[in-house]
Amino acid sequence: MATDLAAPGKRLAVKGIVVQFLVGLCMLSLSIFYDPKLSLSIILGVISFLIPHSVFAYWVFRYAGATKNRVVAQSMNQGMKLKLVLTTLIFVIAFSLLHVQPLYLLGAYAITMVSQWAAMFVLSVKN
Repeated sequence: MATDLAAPGKRLAVKGIVVQFLVGLCMLSLSIFYDPKLSLSIILGVISFLIPHSVFAYWVFRYAGATKNRVVAQSMNQGMKLKLVLTTLIFVIAFSLLHVQPLYLLGAYAITMVSQWAAMFVLSVKN
C-alpha cells in the first residue's frame, strides 16, 4: 500500500496558487476600472510570480519519503534555480519587449508574493 507522503504539501501548494490567482484577478479587475493601460503591467507582474512559483511547487513535490531524502533535496534545489530563471526571463521580456509600467509590474509581483505568504500562514494554521 503506497501512501503519498507529499499529498498534504501538494494540497497546500495548490490552495496557495489558487489564492495567488484570485488576488491577481482582483488586481486586474481593479486596474481595468482605474486605468486599462496598466492592465498589461499588472498581468505580467502576477504572471512573473505565479508561473515560476507553480513550476517550483510541482518540482518540489515530485518526490517524497525518507528513502528519497537526497533526491528531494536535489529537486528542491533545482526547482529554486528554475524559478529564478523563469522569473528573470519573464522580467526581461516584460521590460525589454513590452511597454510596461515598472512600478505597477513590481507592485503586482510583490502583492502576489505577499498574498502567497499570507495564504500559506492562514492555510497551514487552519489545517
